[in-house]
Amino acid sequence: MDNQGRGPGPRPEDGTDGPLGPVGDPVPRPLPYEGVWRFTAPAVDASVPQARHAVRDLLHRQGVPVSEDLVQALLLIVSELVTNAVRHAALLSPTLAVEVAVGAEWVRVSVEDNHPYRPTALENPHSATGGRGLLLVREITREAGGVCDVEHTASGGKVIWAALPLKPAGAP
Repeated sequence: MDNQGRGPGPRPEDGTDGPLGPVGDPVPRPLPYEGVWRFTAPAVDASVPQARHAVRDLLHRQGVPVSEDLVQALLLIVSELVTNAVRHAALLSPTLAVEVAVGAEWVRVSVEDNHPYRPTALENPHSATGGRGLLLVREITREAGGVCDVEHTASGGKVIWAALPLKPAGAP
């Protein structure tokens, strides 16, 4: 995968270290693990495990305080979203992008492609062998106390995203 990462924002020019910006500035500084990272990949089957491994490694490398359950939920979401882009958008979008955004209290994963079709979560019969990926993403996200959505991009494609809290709902 081609990492076009954008780590945490720039530090103030005065070099002040600490949880806040320049003296008297009430705006807190980003935590060390906060930032946005973007990976691009071809829309091929091999990109599914590559995206999953890249996200897992990124969370670990950045020291994001995530439980193992949350990591597994995020990796399943990434797998489903990349698989959907590979299966349904590759013809019009030979490249996809995976983005991971981490804030102080949440993590958001998204997959973007250039196909204009906006998918919907299908409730296929139990005998079907596929077609429930977005339903699964929606349910995993809901159970974790997060939100997910599909949005159109300025270029005419779409981005599908899921944002999950770093701490489980109801945790101190």
